[in-house]
Amino acid sequence: MTDMTRTHHPTRATTPVPLVLAGARGHGRWHLANIRRLQHQGLVRLAGICELNPLTEDELDQFAGEMPEQSDDFGALLDSTGARGAVICTPIPTHTALALTAAARGVHLLLEKPPAATWDDYARMAEGVREAGIACQIGFQSFGSHAVGAVKDLVRSGAIGTVRGVGAAGAWVRDDAYFRRAPWAGRRRMGGTDVVDGVLTNPLAHAVATALELAGRGTAKDVASIETELFRAHDIESDDTSCVRVTTTDGLPVTIAVTLCAEEADEPYVIVHGDRGRITFWYKQDRILVQRSGHGPEETVHGRTDLLENLLDHLEHGTELLVPPERTGAFMRVLDAVRTAPEPTALPATAWHSRPADHGDGVRRIVRGIDGTVAAAADTLTLFSELGASWARPSEVSTA
Repeated sequence: MTDMTRTHHPTRATTPVPLVLAGARGHGRWHLANIRRLQHQGLVRLAGICELNPLTEDELDQFAGEMPEQSDDFGALLDSTGARGAVICTPIPTHTALALTAAARGVHLLLEKPPAATWDDYARMAEGVREAGIACQIGFQSFGSHAVGAVKDLVRSGAIGTVRGVGAAGAWVRDDAYFRRAPWAGRRRMGGTDVVDGVLTNPLAHAVATALELAGRGTAKDVASIETELFRAHDIESDDTSCVRVTTTDGLPVTIAVTLCAEEADEPYVIVHGDRGRITFWYKQDRILVQRSGHGPEETVHGRTDLLENLLDHLEHGTELLVPPERTGAFMRVLDAVRTAPEPTALPATAWHSRPADHGDGVRRIVRGIDGTVAAAADTLTLFSELGASWARPSEVSTA
């Protein structure tokens, strides 16, 4: 059974909503293209772009004839354009200040993940947008997948019995150029400012947040304890191969194991383990596999609601926001546990090998056996050290 609907389109607004995009390069290019798509539908108008270096005409060729205003001053740009909404896709440590700048002007937000670099910054941001009465959507795109609701319905119906835990695995490939893409890439902090650009908190943050969401324990108050095992094969500050186990207040284990040093890149997924079956959700593909006693395997593919469209629908029609800040509180508890954990352990040279990058002239490092190890962690809800990985000593576990 397949639901081929990919995107929900809100009812056309009478007047396009003027938007400012902060951060239009890197991942911001995706937002730029998405805004162009919605502008073509008459839902929004790109009124401004905030970048330290203005975009060129070539970079804005899709907006020819309707060029947005550009400035490196976000607040001034919001004022001069009369923006009603903003998309923030800037370095992680800037999120809170920019969000509060928007909130002070009553400008509604789509704020990229992770929402902040520290728990305190997240709490300030969440309180600021709440007091301002603005809508704030956090950019965990996987929450827009209709598969999330389908999984929750299956669990509520008892399809896999009593839930015993949730696991997640992500095996990605990144070469050394990835860690040179920006000054903050691969850093835990810069000049005394927290950055927290680790595998769990940025590139595979969706694995963490989606696992907590499917566990039904996505708020800060749902977290009882967090165990972290942080490692790095690359010559960076932050972690590129890590696992974390969250124990919820009602004792449910949620274990996430991820790496940027896989032998072969694979689609990340979340497994909901029940005592009579399991549900696997490949969150980038909106695909579910249900395996349970007395039934053959059942696979479905679902549609997805774009988060910016959902924000627009919320503003026009009061539709419930998919990812308000409070829904990411448990994720932020994990981020803060990673931030305050001991520095990631450098893996010994015997634990990894290198090969030429798949593209370009760089090099990538591969942790031996890591593809199977992250899968085993998600499957058994255990940490690397408990799986017997030679480089993961129990002494590396920290609990928040």
